[in-house]
Amino acid sequence: MRSVAPGDTVQGGQPALSKSLKPRHLSMIAIAGVIGAGLFVGSGAAIQQAGPGILVAYAAAGLVVILVMRMLGEMAAAHPETGSFSTYADKALGRWAGFSIGWLYAWFWIIVLGIEATAGAAIIHRWVPGVDQWIWALVLMVLLTLTKVVSVKSYGEFEFWFASVKVAAIVGFLLFGIAAILGLVPGVDAPGLSNLTGQGGFFPNGGAAVLAGILVVVFAFFGAEIATIAAGESADPVNAVKKAVRSTVWRILVFYIGSIAIVVTLLPWNSTSVAKSPYVAVMELYGIPGAGVIMDVIVLTSVLSCLNSGLYTASRMLFSLSTRGDAPRAWTRISKRGVPVSAVLASTVVGFITVGLNYIAPDTVFLFLVNTSGAIALFVWLVIAASQLILRRRMGAEAKNLTLKMWFFPYLTWLSIASIVALVVGMVVLPETRESLLLSVLLAAVVVAIGVWRYRGRRQAAAEAQPAGGEELSVGAGRQ
Repeated sequence: MRSVAPGDTVQGGQPALSKSLKPRHLSMIAIAGVIGAGLFVGSGAAIQQAGPGILVAYAAAGLVVILVMRMLGEMAAAHPETGSFSTYADKALGRWAGFSIGWLYAWFWIIVLGIEATAGAAIIHRWVPGVDQWIWALVLMVLLTLTKVVSVKSYGEFEFWFASVKVAAIVGFLLFGIAAILGLVPGVDAPGLSNLTGQGGFFPNGGAAVLAGILVVVFAFFGAEIATIAAGESADPVNAVKKAVRSTVWRILVFYIGSIAIVVTLLPWNSTSVAKSPYVAVMELYGIPGAGVIMDVIVLTSVLSCLNSGLYTASRMLFSLSTRGDAPRAWTRISKRGVPVSAVLASTVVGFITVGLNYIAPDTVFLFLVNTSGAIALFVWLVIAASQLILRRRMGAEAKNLTLKMWFFPYLTWLSIASIVALVVGMVVLPETRESLLLSVLLAAVVVAIGVWRYRGRRQAAAEAQPAGGEELSVGAGRQ
């Protein structure tokens, strides 16, 4: 193995990682980033909360994500980086910001490993009850870790097929749903608008329920940014980023809003079957045998996809932090296949610990850890928006050369910032999200304090050294 010193790069400004991800890999990684198990399972609770009006919540949350991805895409197309928004925060807000958001983001995905490994193990345990659930969680973690250690191409292949299953499932669902709505499915009466307006109206629980629903569904979209991180390990990162960002709009419209529209049109929003599993309920309406098993397979695929991406994303962020001197130097080691093996193993070790805690103390320690990551998505989006605002203004007249631009800058950027702040305020107002926000803020405050302290000392050292040396210190020592 070889180590990459902080700032050491190859052509294009990228760390010395493999460039083996193909366009088809990146296309599916971009798609998979917004299709999680929450769409298939968690959407039922959101529908029960807001009724058909949940479509407005999905549209509003989707708009925020589209704007955030556009801003991130502008920066990533100009300067593709494995550290993505963490490196842009370095440049825009200061090294403390890149340090802080990078560590918070890696922490989020490491916690996700514990959640998803347990969820996947629970499904397999139902099929093979003779093997303890924790063993299945261990097997899933080990297998997916091995794919990351072997090569980045293996990650791309796994994600390509995981995403293909999810896309095929949703496309099939949409086709059947449209046919049923049009009255083309034998034995299923066309519902018309009865389920949209006849069960208490389109907003049966009022506008407040829709606003609360936005907070429920907004986190389902987190993960779309993974494509900008993975693009750094492709032969043509700029075009990969452009395609991923531009496809965000139709992915959200088709996969989320389209499939949820099918559910609330075909079935009453207050049906108990919708609350339990809306997609299974619709498949049972079609008379498809084994709907529950089919959905288990689809959800397991989504869980494995999330595990796959979580391990990859956490390891790449840790690698990026280490190349900038913000994480242990040992994590910069790269195998002959161009894989940051040490960073992968570091992510995995902590991931194994979280899985263990989920079995040992699920309602205490693990729940506490999960709550500390609850609002990190909003923090990441806020940093992306602030970074884009600052970096774009610094460009001045050079901004006309950007190949991908944020729409109506700076107005939509400011609108995005205001929307994200409003979501944070909403988490304070709602009792069910308040604890998660407070714990996330507490964690963020600790990490930011460490970052500020770390780079405050370096800034003072630079200021003291400059008069004696007569020259400005290199930005490699830490830039504010």
